[in-house]
Amino acid sequence: MKRNAVIPYAIIATVGILMIIVMSTAGVFQRGNDQQAAEGGEEVSDPEAIFEGNCMSCHGADLSGVGNAPGLTNVGAELSKEEIQNIIIQGTDGGMPGGLVNNEQAQVLAEWLSEKKE
Repeated sequence: MKRNAVIPYAIIATVGILMIIVMSTAGVFQRGNDQQAAEGGEEVSDPEAIFEGNCMSCHGADLSGVGNAPGLTNVGAELSKEEIQNIIIQGTDGGMPGGLVNNEQAQVLAEWLSEKKE
């Protein structure tokens, strides 16, 4: 008796498609959980963690600035807390993009950075 050669390929394709659907669904739920955790305040209260996760790549671990990004070691002497917060939220023309953190994180960062007066 001759077996149909297409059946094993059809089974493999079906299993592959099911695996993709399951992994995609799991990823969507994981992303939702991550967003809820971030919005829930886990990182909102720690300005250094917020800075490390969102700002350090451009402004440097020591706040000295990297490339065209300005240093922030003395930003509190140059700008008010409100001005810093506005820059964090809105960004700057041709420079820093806005919206990298949510409003609560921006407020925590602005308060922390406003204390940087070298």
